[in-house]
Order: sequence, then C-alpha cells, then structure tokens
Amino acid sequence: MKRLFSIWLLALVCVFAWGMTNAERDSVSREFSIDEVTITARVRETAVMPVQTLSGDALQGLSTQSVADALRYFSGVQVKDFGGVGGMKTVDIRSMGTHHLGVFYDGIEIGNAQNGTVDLGKFSLDNIEEIALYNGQKAEIFQSAKDYGSAGTLYIRARRPRFANGETYHLVATMKAGTFGLANPSLLYEQKLTDHLSLSLSAEYLYATGRYHFRYHKLNPDLTVAWDTVGIRQNGDVQAVRAEAGLYGYLPQGKWQVKGYFYDSERGIPQAIVRNVWTCAQRQWDRNAFVQGQIEHSFFDRWDVQLSAKYSNDYMRYLNPDTTRMYIDNQFWQQEVYLSLVNKVQLFSWWDVAVSADYQWNALDATLANFAYPERNTGLLAFATAFHYRWIRLQASVLGTFVEDKAREGAIRSQANHWTPAVFLSAQPLLQEQWFIRLFYKDIFRLPTFNDLYYTDVGNIHLEPEYARQYDAGMEYTKTLNAQHATLNFKLKADAYFNQIKNKIVAVPKGNSQYRWMMMNIGYVEIVGTDVNAGLTMLLPHEVEWGINLSYTYQQARDLTDPTDTLCYGGQISYIPWHSGSVIGHLAWKGWGLNYSFIYVGERYHNSANILANYEQPWYTHDLALSKIWEIRPKSKVSSAKSQVSDVKLHTTVEINNFLNQQYDIVHNYPMPGINGKLILKLEI
Repeated sequence: MKRLFSIWLLALVCVFAWGMTNAERDSVSREFSIDEVTITARVRETAVMPVQTLSGDALQGLSTQSVADALRYFSGVQVKDFGGVGGMKTVDIRSMGTHHLGVFYDGIEIGNAQNGTVDLGKFSLDNIEEIALYNGQKAEIFQSAKDYGSAGTLYIRARRPRFANGETYHLVATMKAGTFGLANPSLLYEQKLTDHLSLSLSAEYLYATGRYHFRYHKLNPDLTVAWDTVGIRQNGDVQAVRAEAGLYGYLPQGKWQVKGYFYDSERGIPQAIVRNVWTCAQRQWDRNAFVQGQIEHSFFDRWDVQLSAKYSNDYMRYLNPDTTRMYIDNQFWQQEVYLSLVNKVQLFSWWDVAVSADYQWNALDATLANFAYPERNTGLLAFATAFHYRWIRLQASVLGTFVEDKAREGAIRSQANHWTPAVFLSAQPLLQEQWFIRLFYKDIFRLPTFNDLYYTDVGNIHLEPEYARQYDAGMEYTKTLNAQHATLNFKLKADAYFNQIKNKIVAVPKGNSQYRWMMMNIGYVEIVGTDVNAGLTMLLPHEVEWGINLSYTYQQARDLTDPTDTLCYGGQISYIPWHSGSVIGHLAWKGWGLNYSFIYVGERYHNSANILANYEQPWYTHDLALSKIWEIRPKSKVSSAKSQVSDVKLHTTVEINNFLNQQYDIVHNYPMPGINGKLILKLEI
C-alpha cells in the first residue's frame, strides 16, 4: 500500500509541476484563444466516440421506473432483469459483460469491489437530468483516470439547480401509484443561497408488493407440453428509501459540488420458476452511503484542474432460510476511498494534453468462515492528448493500472501492473455539413472481483484479469431544414464493431459435486456487431411537435473457448440476441403529450450450447403514456425576463405498459409482468 500511495503522490506532484510549466509557456498565443473557437471544438468533439443520450423531456416521457429501464432503448444494450420492481437489474453493452461497464454518478464512478456489479435498479429517474452511454470512453480528455478504465461507460447526471431571474427556490413533489402495489412518493427541493451557491435536497420512498399474474409453460424435447400453469409472482416485494443532498457553487473561473447519498432497502428475491414451483423466502438487505466532492478551476485561460474525492460505505445481507437446500445468512461490509487529480493544458488552440492520477482503496469484511478480509490498493495514471484541426480530430490515451491485494494478516495476495492504450479518430469530410466518420481502437481489462478471488472455497487467487479489445468504425450525420412553417431535424448514427474478450472469468464445478464451484480463466469470445440509431423531429405550426427515434442492433457473439467442445464451440453466448431494437415516438401540443415506445429482443439462447433445450423465444413490449401540464397559478411576470413563466405547474401522466399483455422472460425462468399501469402526479413550483 505504501508503494502504491507513493507512486500516486509522486504522480500528483509531477502533474502539478508539469501543468505549471506548460501553462506559463507561449503567453502570446493565449491572446488568440477566443470563446467561439473553444465552444465549436467541444461540440464537434462529441462525434469522436459513439454516444447515446437521453435527457430532458425525452427521458421523462419514457415509461420507466429506473435508469436500467431507460437503457433498454439504447442500441447494443442487453438488460438482465430478474423479475418485477424488486428484481436485480444489470446492463451489458456490446456483449462484453456487466463487469466491463463503468457507471459514473455526477462524475465519479460507483464501485463494487465485492462482485463488480452495479444494480441500476437502485437509481430512480426522478432527479436525473441526463444519462449518456459511451462505447470506449467519454469524448474528452478532461476526466479522471478512472474514466479511461472501462470498455464502456455510463454517465448518470443528477439535476443541478438552475434559477431564472427573480427565482430563489424550486419545489417538485411527485407521486407514482400503479399496479403490483406500487407507491412511490418523492420530493426535490432546490434553494438559491447566494448568486454563486445553491442547495439541492432529494428524497424518495418506494414500496411495491411485486405480485403479478403470469402464465408459464415448459416443453419437452419432443415439443409436447411438460406443464402449463398460471400463477402469481411471489417474493418480489421491495421497500426502499433514497435521500440525497448536494451543495453547488461557482467560482470566478470554475465550479464545485459536494454530494451526500443514502440508500436503504429490503427486498424479496424472486425465484426462478422450476418444476412448477415459484415460492421462495430469500431476502436481501442493502444499505449504501457515500459522500463525494469535486472542484474544477481554470488558470491563465489554458490550464484546467479537477480534484475529486469520495468515501463510500456499503452493507449487504443475504438470507436463504431454506434448510432443505442450504441455509445461508451472509453479511458483507465494503469501504472505499477514492482520490483523483486531473490536469489539462491547452498547448495551442488546436492541441490539448492531459494527465490524470487516481488512487483508490477498497476493503471487504464478511461473516464467512475462513474469509480472507481482503484490501485492494489501486493506482491509476493516464496520459491523454486531443488534437483538433479543421476537419480532423484525434484523441489518444494510455492508462497505467497498478494494483496490490492484501489479506488482513498483511500478506500480499496478488499484484497487477498493466498499461493499456486507446486511439480515437474522427473526420469531417465536408466542413459545411455535420457529417463525421470515426474509428477507434481500445485495449482494456477488468480485474477479478473480491468474490472471484477470495470467496470461501470458491475464489481462486491465481485468476488473471479479463481482457477486452475493441475495434469500431462508424459515421454520424445531422441535418436541420427550416421551412416557412416548420423545422425538421434529422440524425443518423451507425457503427460496426469487433470485440475480443480473453481470459473470460467463469464459474466451473469443482469435483463431482454441483454444490462446490471454483472460478477459472477459460473463456474466449469474439463479437461482431452493428448499431444503428436514427431520429427525426419536426416542429410544426400551432405548437405541434412530432418526433421518432429508432435503434437497431445486430450482434454475433461466439464462444470460441474450446475447439474440442462440439456442443458450445462457435455458439452464440448466453442471452445475446442476433437482432434487437426499439422505437420511441412522441407527439406534443400545447401542454399535451403522447409517448409511444416499443422494444424488440430477438431469439437467443440461455447457454452457449445453442440447442433446442436452451432456446429463448423473441419478446417485445408496447408502452403508451399520455401526459398533460396544467398551469395551476396564473402566469406572473418575472423581472427582466423576456417572457412569462408559470409559477405553479401540475404534470399528470397515465402509463399503460405492455398493453398487449405479452408473457415473456428476459432471464430464463424469470417471468416478467404482463399488462400494467401507472399514474404519475408531479407538482412543480
């Protein structure tokens, strides 16, 4: 730990010294750096890497409960949902696995050293301003070293207080009620303390019984019906409380924020429907809390510095009281400390360079017998450059990762030192057209989790990291047409990609017992795919707005682990469909809104053995939402404003989800809800 901390501290000093040296150089050229050039570069820079975003009305108009639900509308995304409101929800992009996705909340990564999985069902959309999904990494170099450390990144940005002239506070009270016993009140309060300081408080309570009807049947190998049943989903209840507080400030040449987060839940774990049995009593308790802060400041108009810090404390208890199988009552405690320093210097108006240094400490405690009580010290050092001149943009980076694991008794269990590069190139063939062609290559890896390495009688301390290599070629085109009475906006994105996953970490049986398992590196997967996104928006006379967005994904993800395994070799890996897509449509007129969404997931298998017994049928859902904004209090003039604003608004929304009542599974033997509805009332002051 001392050695890694010394490396990080030395990097910290070097970063500061390097930034100061370069910031003082070429003072005459600084005079030619004008705001218009900088803004144009940042807008164009977003085309360097494939990104999908949902924000504002488009995000709020979806029939979704959590961040995981919203991500289903992105191309190249597979969401694993283990059933209903309380079921765990994880996300996999481009078939690389959940562990290769980095999840960032307000600029700092959400970690889970225990199992490497972030349950996105815990994050409500009530106070979320935008979600963005990047393949590769974010399209900028002013970011922490952590931002370079995943094959794909998901950025969740909470709402930051903004006040018009004369406003001093905002209050948003929301109530959601629906089928499955759903009751979900939330409250958001924003206060302007000074011209440069504001406060945000957010709280939410979620309750649901999770009980819904389903029809389920099983076929024999000869396609005769083994059993066909209608039941009620059991043990899917959830109670959860979320509370957040944020303090936001602006500096003469920068900004800062401090955020506190608390989440506490108890939920039942829905069981797989096996042999016509669907009752169970497994329970899970989660308590997550963190405090994080971030400050950004500019010096000499050419040197940007970002400092971030975070402390998190997580608790999880899992209970399986079924003594006929195996009684389990395990508790886990995680702690994390994270520090990051970023320096970016503009050498010329067309060339930026950056250095980022991060340090992270993780520890895990558990009630397991003979547990290793591991601690992990991680140092990350990233060097990056961004070049933008006329029609070409280039971004390159190299990330150094230095990891040391120790057991509580002080013995070093494992070490890892790796350097991984990434190169991104974008060209604009016609400067007068918003048409971009892009290429990227990235080499990255993910470390084994604490469970992979140290879980009693299962973990394997000799595991190697799991490597991912990504190749991508794509294009993006945007066009706006203005007519006398209408405006049309058109967007098209298309990417073809090839990914390789080596040293895949999997669980295999240990000996002859199916109750004893061990983690091993045995997997190799190749993925070839295409993502296509298209959007059309029209602004028509009489305040009519119409829009449609389509996404399509084709993926061939083959298991190439063992050529002698004739059953699995070359098969499509589990739960990856060859074809999937979505459609989102909206129509708005004078406060009224109609939203329609459609999701399709094609045929797939729940095992790399692509045989009939493992076949999963395609599924699709249709959702509708009708909304209206009511102005409760008459409009009042705001001083020095060019227009009038409403003092009090009431948003009402009625949702009907899966209105064709399709019975389907996302995960094998975990039936999803049929037709269901929701009523949303939101009062905004």
